[in-house]
Amino acid sequence: MEPMEHIKYLARDGRLLADAAAKAGTDAEVPTCPGWRVRDLLLHTGGVHRWATAFVVEGHTTPPAPGAEPDLDGDELIEWFREGHGLLVTALSSAPDDLVCWTFMPAPTPLAFWARRQAHETGIHRVDAESALGASPAPLGAEFAVDGIDELLTGFHAGDRSKVRSDVPRVLRVRATDTDAEWTVRISGQPPRTERTEGTEQAPADCELSGTAEQLQLTLWNRLPLDSVTLTGDAALARLWRETSAIVMS
Repeated sequence: MEPMEHIKYLARDGRLLADAAAKAGTDAEVPTCPGWRVRDLLLHTGGVHRWATAFVVEGHTTPPAPGAEPDLDGDELIEWFREGHGLLVTALSSAPDDLVCWTFMPAPTPLAFWARRQAHETGIHRVDAESALGASPAPLGAEFAVDGIDELLTGFHAGDRSKVRSDVPRVLRVRATDTDAEWTVRISGQPPRTERTEGTEQAPADCELSGTAEQLQLTLWNRLPLDSVTLTGDAALARLWRETSAIVMS
């Protein structure tokens, strides 16, 4: 996906997140993020938006210290979120192709990195906000979900911070049933190694998760239970993912 496509998803999902937050109220619990209320979700995502905007606008080549959370709640907090989201969309939309700034995962360019990362950050947290309404989330879109799975498996969990490890080497396969996308994840005592394997002959995996791209992305991000997808093979490997795959940036 190109940066402008990611920016379109970022713009859409930020609006939907704010709308869901307004309907649910900032004191509503967020079932997909145990222990959080909508205000926590807004403070977190709004803070990330402003953090990302600083890189794009100011060209930081090292991470600046995080800003203090605002002492806001209710409608004022929702408006603060909307403002920061708008600033990020504007910054990315007007950034030059040769933008130079810090990133934390491989990408073709810093602009491509920040557009993609913020689109998926916002998309997942939009689902969180909609969970506070007790209704099914609006669709992510198959292409966007495939891209999100790619980022999670070949970006976040290719790095040293991934805690998905196994003393005995194991193979997890992730297969989308509504597209031709498939990933083979090799888990060992080192960071997982993932490759796209659709259209190639593969040895059987220890465990396979299959479902629509959207079901898979939300399950891999622990936003849906494991029984939301079809699991074949060793369920213990799927549980290992569940228990160790949380993304912690600090």
